[in-house]
Amino acid sequence: MKIEIWSDVACPWCYIGKRRFEAALAEFPHRDSVEVQWRSYQLDPTLPEHYDGTELDYLSTRKGMAPEQVSQMFDHVAAQAKGEGLNYSFDDVVVANSFTAHRLIHLAAAHGRQDAAKERLLSDHFEHGKDIGNQVYLTSLGHDLGLDAGELAELFTTDKYADDVHHDFDEARALGISGVPFFVIDRQFGLSGAQPTETFTQALNQAWQENHALVPVGSANAEACGPDGCDV
Repeated sequence: MKIEIWSDVACPWCYIGKRRFEAALAEFPHRDSVEVQWRSYQLDPTLPEHYDGTELDYLSTRKGMAPEQVSQMFDHVAAQAKGEGLNYSFDDVVVANSFTAHRLIHLAAAHGRQDAAKERLLSDHFEHGKDIGNQVYLTSLGHDLGLDAGELAELFTTDKYADDVHHDFDEARALGISGVPFFVIDRQFGLSGAQPTETFTQALNQAWQENHALVPVGSANAEACGPDGCDV
């Protein structure tokens, strides 16, 4: 079973959804047969590399919402995150373009470190106030993941993996994805948003059953035994 997850490292619900999905996957009997692939998505590709303002300033301007309303939204999201063991600090969030961070995730994927990269970026952005658009930070993170220094340098001197990121964007549009997180199971089942863990559990079980159902072949009248005895 393959599960593709479109998300942005600048999306607070994406981290919450990641935790809820992971909780369901941990209890899934066939989890060793599941491949998870993180796919890139940008909520705001127009963001500059660095934004001169707070997350509250940015969302107030972008959404046209009153600052008090944005603060209430932050409180709600932070409470939901706390329920998943996450400690969001919106006052410390650094607003930055996530495109290069997505390229780093693709580089990490080439070395089997995709999930670790995704986890660190989300945690560092929402819990630790790191600048996900900063070259020094991204290079340090790459080193922590054990990635090659030369390949990390290429992220800032070339457009390596940019096509892969854009391909993910194109795939999202083709599938009609307009918000994240979005979970696609075997290109048959789609779940939008940070669903409850129970919903992920139900989806995993349903997808597995439908894709591994027995298909009857041969004659239905062949001799067999049942609770009432055997055919003679």
